[in-house]
Amino acid sequence: MLASLGTMPELARQLSGLGGCTRPVRLDGHRTEHEVNPITGEIGHVLHHLDSATLPAGQLLVRCNNRRATRCAACAETYRRDTYHLITAGLRGGKGTPEQVATHPRVFATFTAPGFGPVHNRPSSGRDCRCGVRHDQEDGALGTPLAPETYDYEAAVLWNAHAGALWRRFSIYLRREVAKLAGLTQRAFREHARISFAKVAEYQKRGAVHFHAVIRLDGPDGGDTPPPAWATAELLTDAIRAAAIAARVDGPVIDGRAHTFAFGRQLDVRPIRTADFDGDQELTERAVASYIAKYATKGAETATGTLDRPLRFLAELAQARLTDHARRMIRTAWTLGARPELADLRLRAWAHMLGFRGHFSTKSRRYSTTLGALRTARAEWRCAQAAAATEGDTSTTLVLSHWIFAGSGLSRAEAWLAASLEPAPGTEGEPTWTRVATS
Repeated sequence: MLASLGTMPELARQLSGLGGCTRPVRLDGHRTEHEVNPITGEIGHVLHHLDSATLPAGQLLVRCNNRRATRCAACAETYRRDTYHLITAGLRGGKGTPEQVATHPRVFATFTAPGFGPVHNRPSSGRDCRCGVRHDQEDGALGTPLAPETYDYEAAVLWNAHAGALWRRFSIYLRREVAKLAGLTQRAFREHARISFAKVAEYQKRGAVHFHAVIRLDGPDGGDTPPPAWATAELLTDAIRAAAIAARVDGPVIDGRAHTFAFGRQLDVRPIRTADFDGDQELTERAVASYIAKYATKGAETATGTLDRPLRFLAELAQARLTDHARRMIRTAWTLGARPELADLRLRAWAHMLGFRGHFSTKSRRYSTTLGALRTARAEWRCAQAAAATEGDTSTTLVLSHWIFAGSGLSRAEAWLAASLEPAPGTEGEPTWTRVATS
């Protein structure tokens, strides 16, 4: 039908600008650029006018920018690459971060959740699981309880709900521990050093959140200043271990049972060096950045087999293809979410995330650049390309626009056509409105 209407070539060009996004946001509205005299400020003629009704799809299509690989693989890949560059900038410098951060003490740390009951696993010793079976890496039983009826689902869901608060408590204790090991008061510590970090949350197969983090010890002004002579990776490692043990968060009291949350006993802290080996695996800056970026696009649905979108009604579980373990985690979160004293945890809104409502990737202010800055840089690059086409024009522009949400996704015909297209050169990961407005 598209071919008979003669709109297929135009629609193909619009869809190729999405960079492979399969769930674009659809907008109705308009955008007008007016010429403005830079000397008098007088508004001149219209340079460009865009009306969504005149576009081949009938609406402006904007990338969804969803970080979940299960929702939109193309946008998730852009998010993964941005996270990689963000992490790398804090390890090597660049993107506005000084290169001297590569000489600062840096470690890669993994913080795990406590146990809530025995689960099927693959012991590192190579022995069989406690169930008597040596599970394959892809075995669906991995992470599921050996005895579901005695597994502490309540504590598992509440752990996820309090994991973010526990990390914040840990970060406070870490500064105290570094100051203590350096022989400084907490006030004096601020004048000598600063701790910067970037972390990502990952779901274990049992559905419990744990954190991977790059933690760096800087001078008092962050990466712009060298750390003091006493600052070493060994001191930072000792401080992390002490802070992880000390960090505690008091949870709710449910039916007379008081919950308190702390990190699990398995804590892995390793210095990041160019030639640091652990067996056959090299722990380099690139390896750490790639590892963290990989998990920035994955949620509970990837590891645990749960949902990748919120529930409106618990009855939706009947139609969902879930593991029994994920189903029980979601039901527990939904049940706990009905309790008035737990309203601030918003457990029903985050039941599909098994109770975890924090950001998947976070960083301290001085660690490196931001995801927003990376996106802005891409948009400015495209604008600069468009400006080069009007070289010699000394006028400025006034932009007037109005857009309203009209839906999301592609029609069947658009999806079929988009699947056969390659992204327009240089547009991968760039906001569609920028390309349309400057084309």
